[in-house]
Amino acid sequence: MNEKGLMTLHIFNPEHDIALAANLSNFTAPRAGRQLRHDLGFLPALWAEEGDVILVDDMDDAARQWQKLCGTDEWPCWKENVSTLEINSVDAWGWDLALCAHLKRRGVPADLLPDNEQLERIRKLSHRRTAAHLLAQLQEAGTIGEASECSSLHEVKQFLSRHQRMVLKAPWSSSGRGVRYFDVSCLKEDVSGEAPGFNWVSNILKTQGSIMAEPHYRKVMDFGMEFKADGSGLLTYEGLSLFHTVNGAYTGNLIASEEDKLKIISAYIPASLINSIQEKIIRLLDLQDYRGCWGVDMMVVVTDEGKYLLHPCVEINLRRTMGHVALALGNRLSSPQHHVMQISYDGSHYRLSCQKATAAAAATLSESTP
Repeated sequence: MNEKGLMTLHIFNPEHDIALAANLSNFTAPRAGRQLRHDLGFLPALWAEEGDVILVDDMDDAARQWQKLCGTDEWPCWKENVSTLEINSVDAWGWDLALCAHLKRRGVPADLLPDNEQLERIRKLSHRRTAAHLLAQLQEAGTIGEASECSSLHEVKQFLSRHQRMVLKAPWSSSGRGVRYFDVSCLKEDVSGEAPGFNWVSNILKTQGSIMAEPHYRKVMDFGMEFKADGSGLLTYEGLSLFHTVNGAYTGNLIASEEDKLKIISAYIPASLINSIQEKIIRLLDLQDYRGCWGVDMMVVVTDEGKYLLHPCVEINLRRTMGHVALALGNRLSSPQHHVMQISYDGSHYRLSCQKATAAAAATLSESTP
């Protein structure tokens, strides 16, 4: 509840990106998405204000996980049912048709939710072509990056023949899902006369209308910039996110001061270039109708000649990100020492942990294997 006495309902819906692809009111997320939502539903307590409400699947489990992470069971108000609450606003991880329909069924007033026109604009902006358009505008000395939207298998094969190695991405996908890697050997037909591996491409073209093709770069480091939008076009910068992925799936973040994070990146890329790109993103991206958190993923790459370059827009996430979670968690830590925030899966449950970083752990999260 903020200083004006208004109560906000917070929701963690990590299946958001998959729901965007489906674009259905009645959508059932894959089991992994439902499990992640159940296990980490307490996360909004990190940025909620006192008196706000967090919608969770299991209040007892949320309370246990919150106490384990933060060492306190103070104030978070967990709810499994919100039909009787007098809320004034809703803060979701990401907005999509399925979430709005779900909240309406649970009694949340429609006037607190994005309408269909706003939802369609959010979905359109979340298409990877938005990142491709921004990437083209961010090119300057010291940067690299190319992305092309292909509407046919022929166009995909032409792109591969030009670049020899490429990454294909479904227009709407999440955390490594919907991403495949190809090299020029894939163009060789097998005994049936078909090029291997392209059935997946054909399916994406059929279900999502196009596919994004990018050259395959030798990655050195993943990182991102986190932002907020106020719904009227004002964009503000929140901070850097140094994260680690395995096969494209998120595994953890380094929590450190902005100065320390910039120092790590500037071992490869000039700080002046990072600052220039951040200012350009705010100036170039039009988010007039969007209110909430968003982020831009980037990476440091190395050329065959050993030169380090910045890829300034790998993707745009028009939703809250784990980078925002790391920033919020970092604000709760009193120690100036680096910490590592990680998500692990034990075969049945996801867990988020935050521990003081050893030198090896910090290095793992601040540098990826090319």
